[in-house]
Amino acid sequence: MTTIDGTVNFRDIGGLPRRDGGRTPGGVLFRSDTLATVTDTGLSQFAATGIATVIDLRTPAERDSAPDRLPSVPEPRVVDLPLLEGAVAQMISMPPEELQIPTLGELYIDLLGHAGPVFAEVATIVGEGGDGVLVHCSAGKDRTGVAIAVLLDAVGVDRAAVVADYAASTERLAGPWAEQVIELIKAFGIDPTPELITLATTSPPEAIETALSWLDEQGGTRGYLLGHGATADQLDRLGARLRA
Repeated sequence: MTTIDGTVNFRDIGGLPRRDGGRTPGGVLFRSDTLATVTDTGLSQFAATGIATVIDLRTPAERDSAPDRLPSVPEPRVVDLPLLEGAVAQMISMPPEELQIPTLGELYIDLLGHAGPVFAEVATIVGEGGDGVLVHCSAGKDRTGVAIAVLLDAVGVDRAAVVADYAASTERLAGPWAEQVIELIKAFGIDPTPELITLATTSPPEAIETALSWLDEQGGTRGYLLGHGATADQLDRLGARLRA
């Protein structure tokens, strides 16, 4: 298993079963939490992955406060595609009296409703060919989780495998990372209720299932991407890249 020291939610999206009987290839699509904490060892590991493009879904404020640490040789191309919806840190920094806590499913539907062009651009970049592409945000579970789920579902990865990949973030983020987020919530004077802890630190299967069901109602993930700027040829190339 490929790891990057200093991250907690990095993984290669290879080996997932497709509905056509194939599997997703290794070394093509990766996902992660922040790269700001990558260690020197992690930089060497990163350089060995073959990742040539990094898609950063964080807001400018997040990038400024926690810049990515990336290898200089080979130096990956960085594409900034900021998504405000899904930035939990932005949400919990609001005054407590203004804080409204959605479910993750509601948050994802709102994200999908506003960010279609961004997800279409991610699909286009991954389908371009060449070396590996890494998609990341801060936790690697919400904005990244939805982006990866959309791509995988659009190319025909088994729905149960899409959900399982999304849900794997809960275990990866448990422990020190989740505890640090809870302390941050408290520092803002907000009561870390079970609902808020679920929102900020977990990736329950029903959340992405809600998002995918919403996409089904819109005509499916492929139609969603086509409707927001991706072309049929670009999505066909994406499908070919994500087939072993």
